[in-house]
This record gives sequence, C-alpha cells and structure tokens, in this order.
Amino acid sequence: MMSAQKWSFRITPVRMLLLLLALLAAAIAVYRLVTGLGSATNLNDEWPWGLWIGFDVLTGVALAGGGYSVALIAHILHIEKFNAIARSAMLTSLLGYLLVMIGLFLDIGQWFNFWRPFVSWGYHSVLFEVFWCVSLYTTVQVLEFGEIATEKVVKPLHKFFAKAMPFLLIVGVLLPTLHQSSLGALYLTQVGKLHPLWWSPYIGLFFLMSSFFVGPAMVTVETSLAGRAYNHWIDTKILRSLQRIGFTVMLMYLALKIFDLTSRDAWQYVFAGGLESNMFILEMAVGVLIPLVIFFTAWGKTRAGLTTAGAMVAIGVIINRMNVVITGMIGYSGAGYAPSWMEWMVTIGLVAGGMLAYCFICDNFRILEHEDEQHKAA
Repeated sequence: MMSAQKWSFRITPVRMLLLLLALLAAAIAVYRLVTGLGSATNLNDEWPWGLWIGFDVLTGVALAGGGYSVALIAHILHIEKFNAIARSAMLTSLLGYLLVMIGLFLDIGQWFNFWRPFVSWGYHSVLFEVFWCVSLYTTVQVLEFGEIATEKVVKPLHKFFAKAMPFLLIVGVLLPTLHQSSLGALYLTQVGKLHPLWWSPYIGLFFLMSSFFVGPAMVTVETSLAGRAYNHWIDTKILRSLQRIGFTVMLMYLALKIFDLTSRDAWQYVFAGGLESNMFILEMAVGVLIPLVIFFTAWGKTRAGLTTAGAMVAIGVIINRMNVVITGMIGYSGAGYAPSWMEWMVTIGLVAGGMLAYCFICDNFRILEHEDEQHKAA
C-alpha cells in the first residue's frame, strides 16, 4: 500500500525572483525554437558559437565537474570523510549536465534533428564522441540519483539502485574524463584561428585538469551557500582537505602551462598588451595565482578564505572557457560578437532554474543530512 508523500517547497522572495527568470527564459527558448537562431541571437555564419556554447555548454560541463571528482575521491578512493559532501556535489553535477543538455539543444540550428547522432555513426568526429559521452554521463547521473530518489518514492526499487551504484560510479567517473578533454580537443583543429595563448597541443589536457580542480572549488562555494540557506555547515577541515587535492592538480596545471608557453615560445604574447594578453593575464591571476596564494596563507585555513578561493577558481575557469570560445577567436575572424539580450536571459534563466531545482530537491530528499561527518553549526 502506498502512503501519501509529503512534499514541500518554501516560496521566498529570492525563489520567486528565480522562478520569474526561469519562466522568462522558457518563453524565450520557445520563441527561439519557433523562429530560429537568427531572430533570437547575434550568431551568424562567421560567428556560429557564442554565449550558449561558451557558457552553457563548455563552462557548464567544467563547473559540473565536482560530481565526478568528488565521486572519485569519496567512493572510488574510499576517503570516507568526503561522504558528507558527496551527495550535494553529485546533485549539483546532475543539474549542471541537465542544463548543459538544454543549452546544447537550444544551440542546434535545426533542433528537430537532435536525435540524428544516436543513429548516424560519425565516430571519426570529436564532437560525436562529446555528444555520446555527455548524453551517457547525464543518463548515468540520473540513474545514480535513483538511489536517493527511491529513499522517498518507489521504495521497492531502492535495493536495486543501491546494488547498481558501484558500477554506476565507475562508469560515471570514466565518462567525464573522455568528454572533458575532448571539449578542449575540439579546438586542436583551430590552428592559426585560436590565439596562441589558448591554442596548444595540450588544450585537451588543460580542459581535463581544470575541470578536475574546479570541482572541489565549486563544492566549497556550493557548500557555503547551502550552509547559509539551510543552516548546514561542513567542517572547514574537510573543505580544506578537498581543496588541497584540487590545488595540487592546479599546481600541476600551472607547471604544464609554463612549460607549454615556453616550448611554443608564446611568452611574447602574454605581455604584448591588447585584449588577448590582458584577458589571459586576468584568467591566470583570478583563476590560478591569487587562489593559490590564498590557500597557502593563514586565511586559506578559514571558511571565508576557502570560499573566496573557490569562487575565484570558478570565475577563472569561466573566463578561460569564454576566452577560448570568444576572445581567442576575435583576432582571426575580425568580426565582433556580443550576445543578444535573449541569449543573456536564457543563460540567466537556466542558472535560475537550476538553483530552484537544487532547492526543491534539498527540501524533499536526503541531500544535506546524509553522513555523520557533517554537523550543524550553532
């Protein structure tokens, strides 16, 4: 006999604003699907990839990397103290990938042909591999969420999902390593088009490494926001231990970046002045150098310091992806691009919708009350 489920969703002024933004984005998305890309965006044949690919897809996939990096650390390597943040990290990743799929769908010119990669085997294309990996990983994450969902609904299936979790976790860690690097590898063909500050034979590895170290950073920021919203605080020592893993990978990223610029004699572009060099310096300063300094100082041992460093790492990755998609291509194309207001509103609305979904799931499922390692602050 099934019992009635209790569902709750508090309506606050902030949530009402998020709902209005999400609804406006949904209306614009319908308009774009009906009238085409040209009427809703500033994209054209000379500039086919803009804000939706740069932020919603490339940046969204990277920022959602916390799911696979924390799953690897907590469940594959069995570092149990990170179990306290595993569920929230994997939920953020799931929502991030769902938003990526929506952004990718909206950016397809003839969106009604979205299903063709499932039956047209273009296996020689990197983009084909990205499409399949992202689709499969999103499906795996939905199945992983089944373990959480069946604690409240369709409870007889909970044992099935619990037994399937080890297999799903392994697959869920492997798939992102493929498409995170492949998203960067897409630009290997842009020799002479993408500015030398970003084009590199290691660009796939740079994308993979940055998606890994931004994971702990995003989890720290998300945990701090959840702490304020739900009075649920994770021990600062756990967050610092997690960030230490991320910053270790970041140090390797920085060393590889220095080696890459040196081997290609590309330091001349770093200090050449102009838009590209300034944006590259901004990306490295905000996203790598300053967070590293914060982490290794006394402030980096506090919650405020870790949250600030995490936020800067996330902003740095956003700047990096937008530099690759937009800044680095301006010099070759000679054409300018600025997103239309509809592009901005869809992107803002997607983020707002993701935040609402996160709140609804946290209100109704055991996301933040999972392990003994966590505690509530007074």
